[in-house]
Amino acid sequence: MPTDHDASELRRRRFRPIPVRMLVPNMITLLAICAGLTAIRLSTEGRMELAVAAIVFAAILDGIDGRVARMIKGQSKFGAELDSLADFVNFGVAPGLILYFWQLHELNNGGWIAAMVFAISGGLRLARFNASIDDPNKPAFAANYFTGVPAPAGAITVLLPIYLAFLGVPMPPATLTAFYTLLIAFLMVSRLPVFSGKTVKMRVPPEMVLPVFVAVVFFVALLIGYPWHILSAGSVLYLISLPWGWKSYRDQDRALAARTQAASAPAPTSASPYTPPTASPDQDNRPARLN
Repeated sequence: MPTDHDASELRRRRFRPIPVRMLVPNMITLLAICAGLTAIRLSTEGRMELAVAAIVFAAILDGIDGRVARMIKGQSKFGAELDSLADFVNFGVAPGLILYFWQLHELNNGGWIAAMVFAISGGLRLARFNASIDDPNKPAFAANYFTGVPAPAGAITVLLPIYLAFLGVPMPPATLTAFYTLLIAFLMVSRLPVFSGKTVKMRVPPEMVLPVFVAVVFFVALLIGYPWHILSAGSVLYLISLPWGWKSYRDQDRALAARTQAASAPAPTSASPYTPPTASPDQDNRPARLN
């Protein structure tokens, strides 16, 4: 039977203040959700440039919140679940609706199905990622690969037809846009190994700090000055690079299988050297002329 002490201890744990270091990454994630929801509103109003910019801003925040959490040791299960919810809204629902209000509505139900399939694929991809994150059967090198195109990258690449339209390229047929949307959705839920770069060490040597700062500032300036050029080129290069990630994963998997097979093979036994049989003198039955 619980005592008064146990009840007070339970209340103390329930209302224990949350450390500030756990609030910071969650606030960044909430800001990303606001950006994704705002992108949906802007797309319904026909302000597509601002809507796409809001998705890009949400993707930048998505790349920041996890690193900030690890940097200040503010990881939490609540933050992980909130991040998954934000990714589904920002990189599944919002891009699908933007494409629908931009062009897919011309196909009526067909365009809506393509937008829904993309949004559902984003949710399924996130659910699979959460379910397999602690898989003990995964090889060590698999930590450096995503299974399927990640949701933020899928959201950025699926908007490629809109980037090209902003650059003055003639708008493609709605059927082609729907097919491209379904292709990116398939890549998100596929088993394609995609290089993640998570295990790449981000430490910069002291002598390279200033050049790295200059490079980052230069890239940000290019993104601000020529956003659609950078996003178009980045999307195309990312799609082209996908076969390299698959090839790298396959090579490492084959090397691991070869090492495992070599380690499990039985060690060869050393054979004794062959010595011809010799007859003893007492048992020699050859004729005397041959002795």
